[in-house]
Amino acid sequence: MSDSGGGKRVLLADIGGTNARFAVLAGAELGPVAHIPAANHAQFAGALGAFIDSAGGRFDAAVLAVAGVVSAERCALTNNPWVVDGAELQAAFGLSHVKLINDFEAIAWALPHLPARDLVRIGGGDSAADAPLAVLGPGTGLGVAAWLPQGSVLNSEGGHVTLAGSSPREDAVIAHLRARFGHVSAERALSGPGLENLYQAIAALDGVAVPARDAASISQAARKGECPVCRAALDMFCALLGDVAGNLALTFGARGGVYIAGGIVPRLAEELMRSAFRARFDGKGRMRVYVEPIPVNVVMHKDPAFVGLKALAQTIVG
Repeated sequence: MSDSGGGKRVLLADIGGTNARFAVLAGAELGPVAHIPAANHAQFAGALGAFIDSAGGRFDAAVLAVAGVVSAERCALTNNPWVVDGAELQAAFGLSHVKLINDFEAIAWALPHLPARDLVRIGGGDSAADAPLAVLGPGTGLGVAAWLPQGSVLNSEGGHVTLAGSSPREDAVIAHLRARFGHVSAERALSGPGLENLYQAIAALDGVAVPARDAASISQAARKGECPVCRAALDMFCALLGDVAGNLALTFGARGGVYIAGGIVPRLAEELMRSAFRARFDGKGRMRVYVEPIPVNVVMHKDPAFVGLKALAQTIVG
């Protein structure tokens, strides 16, 4: 789609486990992002219909980022009971074209377009030219993707890789989580629910009675020094995130940079800089010389998926 866009209106959406976000792309102009809580609608079509009504009616096409595995333009969300089916939506809303991509695929499309003002650097040197960029993001789950220098995106389910510990303490926490969940993925620790899992596991291992807290309350209590268990959970979260981010740098060959997005880390950027994150990112034994120069940036843009959705829509929607 060219900048003129032929007058077409394209519906863009970022559909997560907690919220669905919508915006209108008219030519090259991206409108404001509207947020609709997932709990407000039993089915995604209801949320989509509500936005279409509020946005003044018909759209020509839709590009939708979804938090789950996409197969044949259909996705059952990982952390939400919604099913998003492109063919059904195309028929129901009179759309000429519906494209579904993973939500972190959308953020990966955004990476080359994010200005420095939307990034906070955590160590490393200069980006290597013509090298992949990797992104991971703790939120309701843990998203992972990579942008490739030929102008394509590699989608993945890297958030579900098996989590490994780097100390007896982390090994004990992971063993506790294994007894609870069976398989312990990176997402079981590196997400909003994951931070809660770390908090509960540490309390149980230390024999400390603690009140029920959500991720936001754990982070707040840790920063204020009000709860040693919260502090220990947040410290472990940052350290494990550094380990996993460094693993992705090696896996994707992401010498162009590693980016951290999602709903949690932008609020903890200063905390991350003071933590063991970068030491664990760099601590790759014989490959330290490979990862140390790689810059890590926290994405501070409020809705980076829409930067990527816009870029993708302008290439695929005629």
